[in-house]
Amino acid sequence: MLCPSCGKTIPDGSTFCPGCGTKLASAKKVAALIPYRQRDKWGFCDRDRKMEVPALYHSVDPFSNGLARVHLDGKVGFVDARGNMTIPAVYDNADDFCEGLARVKLNGEYGYIDTKGNMAIPAVYDGADSFAEGLARVMGLNDKWGFVDARGNMTIPAVYDGALPFRDGLARVNLNGKWGFVDTKGNMIIPAIYDNADDFCEDLARVNLNGKWGFVDAKGNMAIPAVYDGADSFAEGLARVIGLNDEWGFIDTKGNMAIPAVYDGADSFAEGLARVELNGEYGYIDTKGNIAIPAVYHGADSFAEGLARVVRRNDKWGFVDTKGNMAIPAVYDWAHAFAEGLALVKLNERYGFIDAKGNIAILAVYDRADDFSEGLAPARLNGKCGYIDTTGTQYWED
Repeated sequence: MLCPSCGKTIPDGSTFCPGCGTKLASAKKVAALIPYRQRDKWGFCDRDRKMEVPALYHSVDPFSNGLARVHLDGKVGFVDARGNMTIPAVYDNADDFCEGLARVKLNGEYGYIDTKGNMAIPAVYDGADSFAEGLARVMGLNDKWGFVDARGNMTIPAVYDGALPFRDGLARVNLNGKWGFVDTKGNMIIPAIYDNADDFCEDLARVNLNGKWGFVDAKGNMAIPAVYDGADSFAEGLARVIGLNDEWGFIDTKGNMAIPAVYDGADSFAEGLARVELNGEYGYIDTKGNIAIPAVYHGADSFAEGLARVVRRNDKWGFVDTKGNMAIPAVYDWAHAFAEGLALVKLNERYGFIDAKGNIAILAVYDRADDFSEGLAPARLNGKCGYIDTTGTQYWED
């Protein structure tokens, strides 16, 4: 790993740099086994980079629910933490396990396997999705969508032109070009009469009727009339809508205009603040409509982990806190939102990570990188990819 202050190579897992004395961030807990690349092959190692699963595979994915997908000769299988090929690499494609089953593709058709590799539901479907709330949407031979349970029973007949996964007990379905909602027993709870519809958020679902947007409740009642040219789902008790003057404001769950429609643009609320656009500049308002951070930025994003990325007219990115203080100076060519305490930034055409105090946590030396998830981030260096942890330890060797 590299010291973020002086750039010298130091032993992986160090808590301070022996060269300059800089205290180093402790690693976020990551999976017991980590994808590790040895030249052009992949295996898995422990936190000390000791190989636990030999590098035999063309590519691998991080462990999930005790199993990891591995790719070999164009096929996909699964290995366990001991490196045993518990599910042979015979599938054209495979998803992670959800609710004990994984969607797999075999000879162009989709089915499901259990964690022991048994074919729980035969691969006979032209389309399918992962399980959610005990059911999975599948496409039958007639190009219609229905739902199967974990035993493969077609619990909701394949009669729909489109269907989406269940969420909070309801699934969106399309019938003759219109959208409605069914429950887990297949009952049409909300008639398919809408031109468009979203999932429920905070007990209301956004729907489009005759070109206008409104909201229905879980019983299908039109809780907020469809009178808006644009709308988004509820977040933190408010939903952004376009008023008659083509400007954005916010309504509450009773349909009251809680924040007047005076903004050129607006995002949904996150962490108590919403980004708004006014006269070509961006700022933030609170849930009462007060200007919390003046609209003085050329670009901005929603808050995440207490900070929001903003860009000045000089095209440099930094971060403000919820009080509007420039917590991290605008010196970066590009920046992404914080995730797991670190933000991806671009400096001099290279990518690295900073912490919430603006300290360089991982030097900007990478060709590309993505956000951290469960303590690991994919990164590309000199045209080759691998994983790094939050201390900057690199899990590969060339």
